[in-house]
Amino acid sequence: MNKMDLIAAVADATDLPKAKAAEVVDAVFGAIEGALKKKTEVRLVGFGSFATAARKATTGRNPRTGAELKIPASTSVRFKPGKGLKDAVN
Repeated sequence: MNKMDLIAAVADATDLPKAKAAEVVDAVFGAIEGALKKKTEVRLVGFGSFATAARKATTGRNPRTGAELKIPASTSVRFKPGKGLKDAVN
């Protein structure tokens, strides 16, 4: 499922026009993104939680040449599914 499929599913489930459903989906994604930028965890009970995780700088190797590389520190997003989502998928 891609974003357009999600918008169509929301529009069908809520009897909204697709343009309005697109605004709703974009607003939800924007709210999650904004919270993660502030390093705030986003918990959606029954679905899961999004949190940021810091990665330390490290050195790696180029597999082709064997030369060492410096991999800079970065922040990534982690998702942990909730019980409701796990139960629905199993």
